[in-house]
Amino acid sequence: MELKVAAVQLSSGSDVARNVDDALLLVNEAADEGAQYVQLPEYFNFLGPFSGFEGAAETVPGPTTSRMAECAKSRALILHLGSLLEKSPEPGKFFNTSVVISPSGEIVATYRKIHLFDVNVPDAIVHRESDIIEPGEEIVVASLEEFALGMSICFDVRFPELYRKLALAGADVIAVPAAFNAITGRAHWDLLVRSRAVENHSFIVAAAQVGTTVEGISTYGHSLIVDPWGEILAESTTDKPEVMTATLDLSEVARRRAQIPVMDFRRPDVYERSVRVT
Repeated sequence: MELKVAAVQLSSGSDVARNVDDALLLVNEAADEGAQYVQLPEYFNFLGPFSGFEGAAETVPGPTTSRMAECAKSRALILHLGSLLEKSPEPGKFFNTSVVISPSGEIVATYRKIHLFDVNVPDAIVHRESDIIEPGEEIVVASLEEFALGMSICFDVRFPELYRKLALAGADVIAVPAAFNAITGRAHWDLLVRSRAVENHSFIVAAAQVGTTVEGISTYGHSLIVDPWGEILAESTTDKPEVMTATLDLSEVARRRAQIPVMDFRRPDVYERSVRVT
């Protein structure tokens, strides 16, 4: 019931080839440390301005997924490509897509980010991901041999209803790859990740981008691995790329859910009723 996992923190930029090389170095480092599941952050192979999305976007499968699949197979590990830009049928639009690769090198799950980062915090950050990203329409749990992996990306973490659906569908580990903004990250990142873990008594692996790109995109870092009781098992406190590892006792999910059985105490019959406002 034990699973060694790794969250890889990166400082990606606009050079796809360099970003992939950097990611592979740390994936191999994680594998050397015995990780069976390795997760990369959001936009792991391109974290740059909207103007560069067209050149960075690929099909899935495509060149980047094929290269990463070779690594997963050679190291016999489950490799979660935090997210990358996937081509969309709509001109000028793309998907923000997670890809999970099995130890045999096969793509076993994909998830397209459902909730897009459209924010307006005066004098801090204004950003509209929806100007160029198409939202996904499917909630995804990857049924792997060792565990069930719930999939989400970054801004999704603000929507607890998604995580409850993942837990109800059997997820005992939930992925939150991110490129969380540096300003909102300081205020909310740890709180949100730990809350999603506690609410659902699930492990959370949250690999993040860190630092500021040459174009001025600033990300918070603080990659986290959290247990079903909300305890932080591993956390980055540096502003550099690195690998965080932790060994998960997967039996903890069932134990904590039995102690406080929130799944059993739910009242969907009541939730579906209209709210009485007085």
